Amino acid sequence: MELDIFFSPIDDINIEKESISEHFTSYFKDSSFPDWESVDVVLFGVRESRNSSFNKGCDNGQGRIRKALYQLNSTTHCKVADLGDIIQGNSVEDTYTAVSEVVKDLVSKGKFVIILGGSQDLTYANYLGYEKLEQTVNLVSIDNKIDISADEKTHFSCESFLNKIVLHQPNYLFNFSQLGYQGYYAKKSQLKLLEDLYFEYLRLGELQGNISLSEPYLRNADILSVDLKAIRKSEFASANNLGPNGFFANEICQLMNYAGMSDKLSSVGIYEYNSELDSDGLGAELVAQMVFFLIKGYYLRKGDYPSALKSDNIKYVVHHDEIDHNLIFYKSPKSDRWWLEVPYPPRNDFKFERHHLVPCSYEDYQNAMNENIPDIWWKTYRKLN
Repeated sequence: MELDIFFSPIDDINIEKESISEHFTSYFKDSSFPDWESVDVVLFGVRESRNSSFNKGCDNGQGRIRKALYQLNSTTHCKVADLGDIIQGNSVEDTYTAVSEVVKDLVSKGKFVIILGGSQDLTYANYLGYEKLEQTVNLVSIDNKIDISADEKTHFSCESFLNKIVLHQPNYLFNFSQLGYQGYYAKKSQLKLLEDLYFEYLRLGELQGNISLSEPYLRNADILSVDLKAIRKSEFASANNLGPNGFFANEICQLMNYAGMSDKLSSVGIYEYNSELDSDGLGAELVAQMVFFLIKGYYLRKGDYPSALKSDNIKYVVHHDEIDHNLIFYKSPKSDRWWLEVPYPPRNDFKFERHHLVPCSYEDYQNAMNENIPDIWWKTYRKLN
């Protein structure tokens, strides 16, 4: 399918010498559609917010983000295509279809995809692109709230998009992880539902004490969904319904750097930026820096995801008496990162095979040495068996 039918070109932006945009091929009004198959990273915007609960107007900020991004300086040699913006369809479902078709084609060609929203319900459209590929996925959300409801009749919106993904049939979601939720916004029913599904979640306080705790979760993601309301209002005021607590600007950029470095991650959506609330342009500047760190992280990838390269990694075996089983860890000599192998039943058509090697930390290995089975092992084992 020719992707240019989904996109409108962007306004001309001045390309400064030594800026990151020198390495961009962009769909300007006076240029042809980019040859996206020849690049590594593909960026596009989606002008859609009709399912936004409190942030109407978050569908028109892509231009301001680009102006900030294109001026950032970089010594990283990169190959990026900016395809322009997917405009609103006649219905929200039309927009979702366009996004899913674009994601399907880009991911199937091995591209790293960055989506500028729009409201966070577009995560569902991103997920549908993987369904078209029949690929099981791990989804990570960076958000101050958990966008799921125990009530299956909840109206679909940016605050309940996870319901749509979890209940969608056929279902290709293997795992979900929530990073940065704030406890006073979380209902007991939401946390119980995540527990019942063997999903993971980390509170904001846990991560701010040690931001590196997020790295294994981001390394395990296929899709990353970022709600900018996860950032505290004093650091980012360009969205509605913000709170006094949240990530600092440097912390959200560190999370993006971890994400970009993940060999497994193939698409990232950044949502809820509202240009109408960004009078000084600092909100667009922060989102631009987040994109910058995603791209920078991508070019720092080590290629050490061990699904087919176990022999290149150092193997550690820890016997656990309680379950009479050997816990098998792998450490990459390229990056010093760790993985944990989880056994699964042999089947000829085992669709979850790519999920049995789980990113973990050195602390997980130390805990295993002290006879403590990592939570990630138990949760993955229950989903695989």
